[in-house]
Amino acid sequence: MNLTMLLDMAADGFGDRIVVGSRDLGISAARLQELSVAGAAAIREAGADSVVYLAVNGPAFPVAMFSAARAGVPLVPVNYRLGREQLDALLANHPRALGIADPFQTEALERAGLKVFSPQEWVQNLAASAITELDEDDAVDTDGDSDAPAVVIYTSGTTSAPKGVLLRHENLTSYVFGSVEFASAEETDAALVSVPPYHIAAVANVITNLYAGRRTMVLEQFTPQQWLDTVRREEISNALVVPTMLARIVESDADKSVPSLRGLAYGGAPMPARVIENALQMWPETGFVNAYGLTETSSTIAVLGPDDHRAALESDDESVRARLGSVGQIVPGIELEIRDLEDRVVEPGVTGRICVRGDQVSAEYAGIGRMVDERGFFDTRDKGYVDEEGFLFVGGRVDDTIIRGAENIAPAEIEDVILRHPAVLDVAVVGVPDDEWGQRIEAAVVLRPGVPVDAEELRAFVRDALRSSKTPERIVYWDELPRTETGKLVRRHVVDRLTRQEQAAEV
Repeated sequence: MNLTMLLDMAADGFGDRIVVGSRDLGISAARLQELSVAGAAAIREAGADSVVYLAVNGPAFPVAMFSAARAGVPLVPVNYRLGREQLDALLANHPRALGIADPFQTEALERAGLKVFSPQEWVQNLAASAITELDEDDAVDTDGDSDAPAVVIYTSGTTSAPKGVLLRHENLTSYVFGSVEFASAEETDAALVSVPPYHIAAVANVITNLYAGRRTMVLEQFTPQQWLDTVRREEISNALVVPTMLARIVESDADKSVPSLRGLAYGGAPMPARVIENALQMWPETGFVNAYGLTETSSTIAVLGPDDHRAALESDDESVRARLGSVGQIVPGIELEIRDLEDRVVEPGVTGRICVRGDQVSAEYAGIGRMVDERGFFDTRDKGYVDEEGFLFVGGRVDDTIIRGAENIAPAEIEDVILRHPAVLDVAVVGVPDDEWGQRIEAAVVLRPGVPVDAEELRAFVRDALRSSKTPERIVYWDELPRTETGKLVRRHVVDRLTRQEQAAEV
C-alpha cells in the first residue's frame, strides 16, 4: 500500500478538517490531497526520480512527501546543517532530483545541477495549479506499489559517513496500521512537533497524525517560551520533544501552565531521571510516552505509556520504579531478541545486543541492501536488556563501550550516576586513548548555573556508587555538550575536544 492511500482515506473520511498548520491558515485533508496531485504532476513533468528537501520543517514538508509518493518517487529530506563537502557528496547520489530548499540552501542544490523551489514557491505554485487529478497513465498504483522506496533518510553521520536508509511504503504503512486507529483523534486535537524534517520522527508524525485526524504544527526554532506559548495559543493536545528540550522547559522560569496538553511524547536520546520525574509532577494531568525506535525501524518499536510512567513514579518497589528509565514494551508487530556476542538469546536481566524484526523494519541501506540475518532480524547496535515483565532498558550503543584494560565499561552506567548529582545538568563519559590501559575514562560535565562543584567531589560521588575502575580519571566542565538537533550525543566530538584540551595543557 502506497502512503497516498493514507491521505486519500483522510480526505474521504474528514476532508474538511485542518490537518497541517495553524487553526486559521492551515491545510485541510482534502486540500492536501489536491496539492499532492498537483505536486506529483510537477515532479513527473520535471522528469525527477526523487525529491530532495533541504529546508526547515513546515507545511511544504508533508506536501512534498505525499507529492513524491503519488508520483512514485522517494522523498529525500536532507540535513541542512551538513558541511559543504558532505552535502555535495550526498546530493551526488540524486542527480535527477527535484529540489526544495530554503533560500540560503539553494546554492548547494544548484551546484548539484538540480531544479530548485523554495518551500513557499513549491506550495504556492501547486495551490495555483489547475491540475486536480492525475491522468490514468500517470497515476501511481496505491495498492501495488508498497515495495517501492517512499523515503530515503540519511543517518546522522555522528560516527561515520551518512548512509541512506531506504524506507519502503510497506514499512511506513505497517508502522501506521500497527500503532494508530483511523480517525481516532478529536477534530480539535492538535500535535506540536519539534524535530527537523530529516529525522524519522518528523516523517512518522506526518503520517500517524494525519491517519488519526490530528492537526500537526511545527515549531521551527525551539525555545521554552516559544514552545509554551504555542501550546497555549494553538490549544495543543499532543506534543513531541527530545529530552534536551524537556529539560530546558522544566528548568525555565516561564509560565508552564498548559491546560490543553493531554499527551507528551519524548525520545531520540536517554532521558535523565530527574527531568522526567519533575515533568510528571509539574503536569499531573498529562500522559507521558517514551518512544524508542530507529530510522531503520520506521520509528517506534517500544513504548513506555502514560500508565507505566505514573505507576513507576508512585511505586515503592524498586524494580517497578526503575521502569521509569526504560523505553517500555515492544509494540505489536515487532519481535525482539536480546543476544550475546555469540548470537545466543539471553535471559531477562542480561544485557546484550537488541535485535528486532517485523514488517515495519527496513534495515535497508542504499547501495548496500538489507542488513538482516538469515531469520530476518536486524541488529540495532544498541545494547540493552528486558526485565521479567518485558520492559526494555536501552544502555547505549555497542560502539560506545569503553575498554579499559580487559574490562568492558558502559558509559551510560557512569553517566546515570553523575546525573544524580544535584549540580549536574548534562554529562558525557567517553574512553580516551591511553598507552597503559588502552582507554581511560574521562567525563565532560555541564553544571547548573551558579551551582559549582569540585571535580574531585564529583569523582568521589561516582566512586561511592560504583567502583574505582569506573570512576572518571578526569572531569572537565563545559558550557554545553555536542548534541544533534534530536539530542543525540556526538561522542567522537567529545573525545576529540578532550584530547585537544589535554594536548594543549601539555605544551
